[in-house]
Amino acid sequence: MKNALFENVGNGRFREVTEEAGVGGDGYWGMGCSVADYDNDGNLDLYVTNYGPNTLYHNLGNGRFEEVAAKTGADDPRWSSGSAWADFDGDGDLDLFVSNYIDLDRKNLPEPGSPDYGAMGSAKMGCQYKGLDVSCGPGGMKGAGDSLFVNQGNGTFKESARAFGLDDPQGRYGLGAVWSDLEGDGRPDLYVANDGGVNFLYRNLGNGRFEEIGLLSGAGVREDGAEQSSMGLAVGDYRNEGIFSLFVTNFAEDYCTLYHNEGGLNFTDVSEIAGTRTATLPYVNWGTFFFDYDNDGWPDLFATSGHVFPQADAVQSRTLAPYRQRCLLLQNLANGRFRELGESAGFTQARIGRGAAFADLDDDGCLDIVVNNIDAAPSLYWNICGSDNRYRALKLVGSHSNRAAVGARVRVRVRDRWQMQEVISGGSYLSQNDLRLHFGLGKAEKADEILIRWPSGRTTSLKDIRGGQTLTVTEP
Repeated sequence: MKNALFENVGNGRFREVTEEAGVGGDGYWGMGCSVADYDNDGNLDLYVTNYGPNTLYHNLGNGRFEEVAAKTGADDPRWSSGSAWADFDGDGDLDLFVSNYIDLDRKNLPEPGSPDYGAMGSAKMGCQYKGLDVSCGPGGMKGAGDSLFVNQGNGTFKESARAFGLDDPQGRYGLGAVWSDLEGDGRPDLYVANDGGVNFLYRNLGNGRFEEIGLLSGAGVREDGAEQSSMGLAVGDYRNEGIFSLFVTNFAEDYCTLYHNEGGLNFTDVSEIAGTRTATLPYVNWGTFFFDYDNDGWPDLFATSGHVFPQADAVQSRTLAPYRQRCLLLQNLANGRFRELGESAGFTQARIGRGAAFADLDDDGCLDIVVNNIDAAPSLYWNICGSDNRYRALKLVGSHSNRAAVGARVRVRVRDRWQMQEVISGGSYLSQNDLRLHFGLGKAEKADEILIRWPSGRTTSLKDIRGGQTLTVTEP
């Protein structure tokens, strides 16, 4: 097994450069990745989580990478899943959080039929699903705990999860992770999607400590208080009201949860009234993100789908999706509600989807999508740009802040309506979206105002920026 890196050579073509770039891996089972410039040298580095020691590929700037996880102290040996970067302590360089899954001892596995050999988080179910014999879920096994690698500013990291209260002593089964300033106070908070348990929301207290408030905030469980089996997550201001909400993907026969941010880190499950509950209920969803696919100025939602049990095809049920499933596209109706139109938008192929990311791969002003599939090649969905709506993309370069400007918050005004986005490393399901920010302008020819709040606290104001192409902005 190996990783794969494809170079975008233009004209809609890619070239595999895995071997020459030196990122093929060491034969471990790769789970996911995130991107950051951890040493502020202007080159984006790559972190890969594995079932086995994780890898940190330092970008040498010449098309090659050097694996430096052990040398830098960022080599988590456990079964890692999500990874996300942020400057949580405000010192100008990026720190790394890693969510871990199961503390699996292959020499001491639970015996089939024993109380510790549960499936889907319940020992009573044994290893059956809908009456079918299936592979077992994590229930009954020990969670691995999580890691926080604090950047020392000299090219090395110090693992400090326990010191900052992020080590997960309960041993939840961590999957997706994302940093975002959900409170709007200039400090990145941390949200972790857990499989078969309460999701974590760590409030950044700004004094070297975090407070876990998943249950207290309303973002740890669904509306009726039930725990879910969460995988992927997305952050976005879907109502254009100046505050970020959360979207979390979950397992079969359970809906994806849309948590509206009411302010003060209080969240409400609005999945039913927003229309996302019914649309997602039959599927097993994974990678997800907010993005403006039609450039109308309202963030839409995307989610990949695919069951974990091949035996699902043998279950005859109108409400249960099969093993291979199509992707979902939830169009923002600009009134707090969404409409699912994946099939009509071209998402008709059934795959076993997992990771997902967006980027404007051909720089035509419309966001494209890449989906990682099990037992199949990745899917690449080109956005055909079906409307004449305009856009403005921004590439931010930090100087006092971290060089990749991760954590920068940008607000864009078109006439009397504001949009807001943040530069995020990590998120989705173990995936990495484009670090460039992409704003739809609708029919407007320009953005009337752009306000940037850099991670350092400095601000930049731009006026009357015409739509089209990517504008590079350097922190003053």
